Order: sequence, then C-alpha cells, then structure tokens
Amino acid sequence: MRDLLVFAFTMFLLPGSFRQPFVGLLLFSWLAYMRPQDLCWGFARTMRLSFFVGIAMIGGWFAYEKGRVAYAQWDVRTKSMLMLTMLIAVSYGFADVHDEYTNRYFAEYLKIIAVALFTTGQVNTRERFRTMLWTIALCLAFFGVKGGVLGVLGGGHQILRGPGGMMEDNNDFALALVMNVPLLWYLGIGEQRRIVLRATQVAVLLTVITIVLTHSRGAFLALSVSALWIAWRSGHVVRAGAVLVAIGLIFPLVAPKEVLDRLGTIGDTQETSASSRLEAWATALRMVEDNPVLGVGMRNFVPSVPKYSLTAIDPRATTHVAHNSYLQVWAESGTPAFLVYMLLLGSVFVLCSRVYRIGRTRPDLAWAANYARMMEATTVGFMVGAFFLNRGHFDLIYHWLALVTSLGGVAYAAYRQAPGLVPDQPNVAHRSVTVRWRPASMLAGATHAEGGAVLSRPAIRWSRRR
Repeated sequence: MRDLLVFAFTMFLLPGSFRQPFVGLLLFSWLAYMRPQDLCWGFARTMRLSFFVGIAMIGGWFAYEKGRVAYAQWDVRTKSMLMLTMLIAVSYGFADVHDEYTNRYFAEYLKIIAVALFTTGQVNTRERFRTMLWTIALCLAFFGVKGGVLGVLGGGHQILRGPGGMMEDNNDFALALVMNVPLLWYLGIGEQRRIVLRATQVAVLLTVITIVLTHSRGAFLALSVSALWIAWRSGHVVRAGAVLVAIGLIFPLVAPKEVLDRLGTIGDTQETSASSRLEAWATALRMVEDNPVLGVGMRNFVPSVPKYSLTAIDPRATTHVAHNSYLQVWAESGTPAFLVYMLLLGSVFVLCSRVYRIGRTRPDLAWAANYARMMEATTVGFMVGAFFLNRGHFDLIYHWLALVTSLGGVAYAAYRQAPGLVPDQPNVAHRSVTVRWRPASMLAGATHAEGGAVLSRPAIRWSRRR
C-alpha cells in the first residue's frame, strides 16, 4: 500500500514538475530528505523516482523557462561549486582506481552539483525561499520527531541507522538533524502564529533527543556548538546562556547511562574509535603530502590506505575512511580543491553578515536578518560535525550553499524595491538601532555588487555614536 501511495503521488506530480520546475524541485527535495521510498517494502523502494523527477524538472526548464528564468544565479558560491567540480573531475581522471563504486559516486556528485545550481535559479523569490526551507525542515523533522517520540516511549534505545540514502549511517543521519535544529528554530521565530512557534520548539526538543540517541559524539559536539552560536547571535546572551546552563545540568539526570558512557569517551584518545580516527587523519595527511595537487582521486581513499597507513591493514577491508570531511576533500582531490571547498563554506558568513545588516537597518526586511542567522547557525553545525565525519560531499550542504546564494539574491532584490528611500548609516547605542532616511538619489554611484544584484554601500556600514 505504501508503495502504491508513494508511486502514485510522484507520478501525479510529474507532469506538474515538467510544467512548473519549482514544483519538481520541491518534489525532488521531498524524495531526497524524507525518503518516503525507504519507508516502503516493495517495488517503490528500489525505483529511481528522484531520477525521473530530476529529468522532468530540468526538461521543463528547457521547454518553458529557458530565456526567462536563469538555470543558476552566478556568485562566489556557485562559481566556486563549478570550479570545485572541475578540480574534482580532473583529480578523478588521474586517479588509479576507476571501478563501478567510484564511478557511481562521481556521477552522484555531479547530480548533486547540477541540482544545487538549479536551485539557485528556481528559488528566486521570498515566497519560494520560504517554501523550500519549510519543505526541507518538515522532511527532516519527520524523522527527528518520530525518533524522539519512540526514544522516549522506548526508554532511550540507541538508533543504529538512519532512513537511507545520504542519511543511512547513524552519524550522517545525526548530522542532518543537527543542521535541521537551527532551521526549525528560526523558521518558528519568523512565523507570526504562536502555534507554529510552539510546534517548532517541540520538534526541536524531540529532534535533539533523536540526535542524542544516535550515540554520535561528533553530532553531539556539533549540536552543542550550534546551540552556543544561536545563543551568542540571539542578542540575549545572558538569558540564552542561563537556559543552556540549565539544560546542561538537567541532561546528566535524564540521559540514558549508555549515552553518558558514550559521550564520556569524547576526550579519550586511547578509545578504539578515537584512536582509529587519529590514525585515519595521519594517513590522510600522508596522502596530501605525496599528492598535494591532484590528491588520490574521489573515493580512492580506501584503496590508497594500505599504501599510506603505518599500521597493518586488511586488504579486504572497506571501512577505512578519513573520518574528517576536510581531510577527505584534501586527500582525495588535492590542495586547490580543498581551498575552494573552504572558500565555499567561508563565503556563507560573509554574505549572511551583509544580509543581516540590511535586515537590521530596514524594518521591512527583518525577515532577511532572521534567515541570515539561520543560514549561519546551520552551516556552523555542519562544519563542526564534518570535522569528525566523512561527509565532504554531503548532499544537504551543497543544497544549503545554493540556498545561501538564493537568500542573497532575494534579500538584495527586496532592498532595491524600496519606495525611493534607502537607509542611512544606523546609529547604534547598546542594543538599539535608530535608522535615519534620506533620498536614494543622494547615494548615486555608491554601489556594491553581490550575486548580480546592486546594493547601496551605506546599507552595509555601521557607525557607533555614544
């Protein structure tokens, strides 16, 4: 029955995905993040539904929107994605191993980039941006809430695996949920209805329980840093800090003993898992030293381990990975790719800072400031979690980078629609912001380009007056 429902729903929306590619993008995201096909037990479980939807939405763009809607918005992130893809392709071309596994993974990576670029072109209005965020948030919240409820009712049993796809491993599953916590939190704050705010707060609580029950230490650290980041950016550091301290005091009293024992090994370098990570990092660095420009090739880390590891390795083993996304990209694709990858992540904070300043100086753009804080916190969660996991090419982070580009385009477009007025430099005293206005004509010639949009410079400058 589930197979029929998922198949029928997808086929029903397939013509609409062709006629309106944004509908196809939402459907594609639903299949990618909620993984309804993995909840089935029959024919739908192995069908390539995402492939059919992807063909429909991109084909629809060629048929109906080419010439009117750009395939992608081009800014520092999308250009860096394209550059990273070319570097990885060159590196992979010179790799020693090209088998079914590595070829499939490389093809999957190309699909991820194609969809990410397509997202920047389709998510070109505030409403579309909000709709896409809610789609991702609700899909991931489905598993966060479900796992939390079952965990409470079941006495805190460990979650051994995720739903499937990019989230099949419990560590990867936990990382996706960590990224969803800020998403739910800020979406709830941004809505006007109190019932939505309360619902998202409950979803955050249950998602946190699910993350803890995965026993993923990397995800727990990422969650902790994300919470501290949100508290720091909240503008109410003392109150938010007090809440976090209270949670920290209560946590050891309510958490299962197995969870506490697992988290207690975080700083133990003699523990088996921790020591294997240290050895994997050392092995990755030796690969970088020997292949600084091109690396060993995408997904060639495992077959290269026997050559670079200083410990005895079973040649039949397939579980030796970098255990660090940054070292994974560096060792597999080389130093140029690693630098571009870091540029991609760092550019999030540059753009979000600019968007936040716009939102703070324009009351009608307060939503942009809220979204900017959301994108920052979610990226922080990934960056911390990625330090302990082999998810350099996580589907969700590329989609997220694309949405950061969309946020910049949407925010700057809304800024330009001001009725003949733009904000002057704000006077900042303590936590209050006073905004003075003057005619836009007085600012002629002072512009800043970001993502093809034009922004008056005074909107991103701050001055303090005592």
